[in-house]
Amino acid sequence: MAFSPSFASSLSSRNPNLSFAPPSSQNCASSLPPSRNPNLSFSSPGSQNCVSLPKSLPAVASVSLGRSMGITETFNRLREQGKVAFIPFITAGDPDLSTTSKALKSLDSCGSDIIELGLPYSDPLADGPVIQAASTRALAKGTNFDSVISMLQEVRPHVSCPIALFSYYNPILKRGVAKFMSIIENVGVHGLVVPDVPLEETQILRSEAAKHNIDLVLLTTPTTPNDRMKAIAEASEGFLYLVSSVGVTGARSSVSLRVQYLLQEIKKATNKPVAVGFGISKPEHVKQVAGWGADGVIVGSAMVKILGEAKSTEEGLKELESFTKLLKAALP
Repeated sequence: MAFSPSFASSLSSRNPNLSFAPPSSQNCASSLPPSRNPNLSFSSPGSQNCVSLPKSLPAVASVSLGRSMGITETFNRLREQGKVAFIPFITAGDPDLSTTSKALKSLDSCGSDIIELGLPYSDPLADGPVIQAASTRALAKGTNFDSVISMLQEVRPHVSCPIALFSYYNPILKRGVAKFMSIIENVGVHGLVVPDVPLEETQILRSEAAKHNIDLVLLTTPTTPNDRMKAIAEASEGFLYLVSSVGVTGARSSVSLRVQYLLQEIKKATNKPVAVGFGISKPEHVKQVAGWGADGVIVGSAMVKILGEAKSTEEGLKELESFTKLLKAALP
């Protein structure tokens, strides 16, 4: 799951709000015509390991969401209560979709406020080795867009908190933006994070997302210029995703003190909720970031590692539950 140096320079120039550090290995990616997606320049276009998105998909019945509320409503409720949102991330299909379904229910019952679900992809450029490995395992098990949607259709009525899907742009373009939004809306997805699309190229995504009641969550990083950060904050829906460090996802020993300054600057520019992610992996991280004024904390690699490295599904789910409760307890 890697990208070439040429991709890194291309992406940084086309998407200045993101800065990715290239992993060491090289793998496949589905190629796209430059005219359709000029900010992406993939290597190894011929590989067969990419997410399969057939042209047609059986009709998906709209899921009854019951007591589930949206992302904005969730943040509003938490603000009124003086609380900070806990947002775990897991990769769909790792180790299998049955476990993902159980994990979603467990994360919800343990008090997660929003759940971020990653669609496995062959070139997850924003992700570090843990989530890359999870995507590889999920794809090897045959996980694809269709199977993730089927799983969500079954589990969504049993999960009360909002779900935000994390997907790279290529799978969305393959399906067609409008159709993709319609499908994920019908299975109860409330939000969408697309890390490899610059602000200037989000117009169609934002328009179609709004039509389907999907919050398109945009990202800002420590290297994003202040004026650009303000523009990203203005365009982002649901919340603004503050990347805590330059580079890819992954657990880190500490959270950069610069995050505190960035939160202060963002709060001056917008009243929208701000959630901090990338490198948040310990209760002390969660407590620290919440104390700096974050409206939400996102924990990804640490959650994914538990499920991916467990000796058994039962052990992984049990450890995930314990870890979730530990992190949740560190928040106000």
